[in-house]
Amino acid sequence: MTVREIKVIDDPVLRRKAKKIDKFTPETRKLIEDMIDTMRAAPGVGLAAPQVGASERVIVVEYAEEAEEDAEPAAPPKKKKLYAVINPEIVWASDEIIEGTEGCLSIPGWTGDVLRPEAIVVKGRNRSGQRIKIKAEDWLARIFQHEIDHLDGILYIDRLIAPDRFRRITSGAEETAEEKAAEAIG
Repeated sequence: MTVREIKVIDDPVLRRKAKKIDKFTPETRKLIEDMIDTMRAAPGVGLAAPQVGASERVIVVEYAEEAEEDAEPAAPPKKKKLYAVINPEIVWASDEIIEGTEGCLSIPGWTGDVLRPEAIVVKGRNRSGQRIKIKAEDWLARIFQHEIDHLDGILYIDRLIAPDRFRRITSGAEETAEEKAAEAIG
């Protein structure tokens, strides 16, 4: 497929509300495949269609939960799971709100701290047009919320806890594991 250019913060497509997809066409499938290739090439853990210039309600997410800290050292790493969701919507969110560091492929070189629900349920359609429901917690829930925000023209910087919680990632500086993971969010 094709790796597309990722739009950055000053591109107006990132601030528009994306259009709902009514028909599942070969172009929709091609968009999804290109988004997957672009996300992996970046590399990232999520990407929304507006980030590649398509103002349509499509996201892709690929993530493997971290192994437990007290897990056996010989335990194999968890396999990444790939989600492609058309017209995603959050239909439930937990009352528990957690803080996390996020980054974005459309705002390269920066991270910031954002509060989000710890768990969510997302409904939408898969790339075959079938209805799906995804229950997500922790980082996976954060990634879905971040990508769905993109579909509404919202960037994570709009949700920062405070302006001083927005930081440039400096080359060669020590980064926490959380910052490295967060930088890869689409």
